Amino acid sequence: MTVKYYAILTNQGAARLANATMLGSKLNLTQMAVGDANGVLPTPDPAQTKLINQKRIAPLNLLSVDPNNQSQIIAEQIIPENEGGFWIREIGLYDDEGVLIAVANCPETYKPQLQEGSGRTQTIRMILVVTNTEAITLKIDPSVVLATRKYVDDEVLELKLYVDDQMRNHIAAQDPHTQYAQKHNPTFTGEPKAPTPAAGNNTTRIATTAFVQAAITALINGAPATLDTLKEIAAAINNDPKFSTTINNALSGKQPLDETLTNLSGKDVAGLLAYLGLREAAKRDVGTGANQIPDMSLFASINTVTAAAQKFPSGLVLQCGQLNGAPNVSSTYGMKFPMTFSRVIAVVVTLNVTGAAGQPTVSATNVQNTGFDITVSPGSGYGASADAYYIAMGY
Repeated sequence: MTVKYYAILTNQGAARLANATMLGSKLNLTQMAVGDANGVLPTPDPAQTKLINQKRIAPLNLLSVDPNNQSQIIAEQIIPENEGGFWIREIGLYDDEGVLIAVANCPETYKPQLQEGSGRTQTIRMILVVTNTEAITLKIDPSVVLATRKYVDDEVLELKLYVDDQMRNHIAAQDPHTQYAQKHNPTFTGEPKAPTPAAGNNTTRIATTAFVQAAITALINGAPATLDTLKEIAAAINNDPKFSTTINNALSGKQPLDETLTNLSGKDVAGLLAYLGLREAAKRDVGTGANQIPDMSLFASINTVTAAAQKFPSGLVLQCGQLNGAPNVSSTYGMKFPMTFSRVIAVVVTLNVTGAAGQPTVSATNVQNTGFDITVSPGSGYGASADAYYIAMGY
């Protein structure tokens, strides 16, 4: 069967939709118009720029994507019962710049006015197939349009489902009100306040700082009248049986008069040392001066396989080492001290010769704080070799 009633994009509408799709912008559909087409059922023409005979134009009541077909846009307008007196055969959809975007025909229907003796609210709906529904802004101004009963019912149902879900999650949450302290084991933050119990209250109510301060003040004011100095404690003990018990319990672990602390009382340093059995060493300070005991860190030492060093509290350093198997030829051997001197005083080198007669001679040259050279001068004996030993002294 040939389709008799349909909606199409106008040439201008198709161009604007294509441009919005390409640029990623939005096409804003805002108004719908109806007309009577001068009494003849029209055929929608893409070249149209307006309706044949427009009778009414007003903002859209609803603009949405068809939930059953994502490529279809549903535009809806409600004509209230106080408007009418014309036939409806053509429908136009306009954007926010007043350009006719789509045009449609529809089964002719008469929209009466109340004064004609019959009135009704008329819903006009246009379903438009487009290639990209995301390029069309699906937004209306709810302050200037009417809503159908179905629209309201759908929105109420959606809101109810949302509220039910929120309430269900709220009830199931372990702590849905994090801004409030929990009833069980609460943790307070900020400056929480509580009523101050009456003086003398010994229940499980919260003791505020005001209650505690009042209790401390009462305790101080109720102390024995003679308790104004430490000297009068003994006299004040008998004024209050409870106070006496507390003081006696505290003093039960006091140091007996004939024990160590009493024996040490009032003695000078010499007396304390004599009582404790300490000798002269206990009176000496640690240091390097006269009558001082040197710290063990002042006796620094180094020990290796071929060398050793010893430092004394005075700062004097003795170092020694050896060079094994120096051949009977002219040669120089670098020797590094195990410990760096601040100042070298002397270096002495000796020999232990093995092999043929005619031993070589050795000498210390190029003496530095970090080491020196052993210079070997050959003797007349061929094949003789020597072990050289040195001792160095400095600070």
